[in-house]
Amino acid sequence: MKEVRKELIDYGKKLVDTNLTKGTGGNLSVFDRKNQTMAITPSGIDFYEIKEEDIVIMDIDGNVIEGDKTPSSEWYMHLIEYQKRDDIDAVIHAHTTYSTVLACLREELPASHYMVAVAGKNVRVADYATYGTKELAINSYEAMKDRKAVLLANHGILAGANDLLNAFNIIEEVEYCAKIYCITRSMGQPVILEDDEMEMMLDRFKEYGQKKKHE
Repeated sequence: MKEVRKELIDYGKKLVDTNLTKGTGGNLSVFDRKNQTMAITPSGIDFYEIKEEDIVIMDIDGNVIEGDKTPSSEWYMHLIEYQKRDDIDAVIHAHTTYSTVLACLREELPASHYMVAVAGKNVRVADYATYGTKELAINSYEAMKDRKAVLLANHGILAGANDLLNAFNIIEEVEYCAKIYCITRSMGQPVILEDDEMEMMLDRFKEYGQKKKHE
């Protein structure tokens, strides 16, 4: 798991460096489907201070099997995606600015920009629940069905993909779309793309929207 541990730390730092989160706000995980184990960032440690040995390894039932640190308080919000979906092997939760603005308004992000398609035809808002609770995990899973991202009411954003590279890309693109939407809303009423157009985008993004590690 050495490479996975390093990747989790690198992408945690990247969240901070690109202003997609601050301090310890957010968490990342990777699922080893073959061994049914999840590697997740620890709770309450700055991304620039996390060491490889601080990454916590948990089994599919949520038991810590390696590591002496406490896993992220949101560990079940990650694990439920791995338990119930076979298209997600990496999850990132972050406190991005504009996505969180919409989450605080409890408004979904509609298809005002075609790049929303990296996550789906829109990005829904999960019903509010206290952070770190099973209720929040269930709410986020339900709202993210048939999607790759979800806004967490009064909280932030969660995204999942086949790997961390693509999960990070979804966070980045959804935040960009949320920023454009919020600015547009301040000037007028955004024109939302038709459902047929977004269906076509979803089909095109099956290839276009997938990033490869060698790129």
